[in-house]
Amino acid sequence: MRDMHCHILPGVDDGARNLQESLAMLEAAKAAGITSIVCTPHVRDPYFDYDAMWDAYDLLCAHANGFPIQMGWEVNHSKLMELGMEWADYLCFEGGKEFLLELSSRCQKHHFQEYERTIFELQSRGYQVIIAHPERYRAIQDDIEIARDLVKMGCKLQASADFVAGGRLGREKKPAKRLFEENLYTYIASDAHNVEHYQLFAEARSTYRTRGKHAAL
Repeated sequence: MRDMHCHILPGVDDGARNLQESLAMLEAAKAAGITSIVCTPHVRDPYFDYDAMWDAYDLLCAHANGFPIQMGWEVNHSKLMELGMEWADYLCFEGGKEFLLELSSRCQKHHFQEYERTIFELQSRGYQVIIAHPERYRAIQDDIEIARDLVKMGCKLQASADFVAGGRLGREKKPAKRLFEENLYTYIASDAHNVEHYQLFAEARSTYRTRGKHAAL
């Protein structure tokens, strides 16, 4: 079972602060039933340092005792626009065509006109666009039809498991339950920033099911 969104790399964003914490998170992931991990550090200010993130990935791999780890990214839309679309090839999941896109938590409905243009361009380049934690976005909390439209566009939606405890911003549980009721999610991921988040992942996985009937793929 793959965890395709987590902040386990040491010292590069607001997740694991050092290798010791990364390895503790890795053990917690195993205990939660995870058998492979995509590392997805933040591509947004103030964290993004491409070379440092690859160095952190290499360090973690060297101490993971063969546990399957893949490099990926959680790409903030605004940062992608700043970097330029040519960066997409460097920010998809290593060895594949999956692209994890983060939108603004404060977004309003009108922002989706721009988001849709970006999504279509990514799709035209051959990427499978995965929308990170849609339950966190104000526009979707106000109007679930936006999430339905994203799925119709061919996006896959990923729930962050901390919604079971209210979520990162404290208001995600109700919208997440609605998205599950409408069978709009494809993935549940840990979005782990610490060991405790894997306990929430185990709870979410045991309680909720996604479109493919899998918590993580």
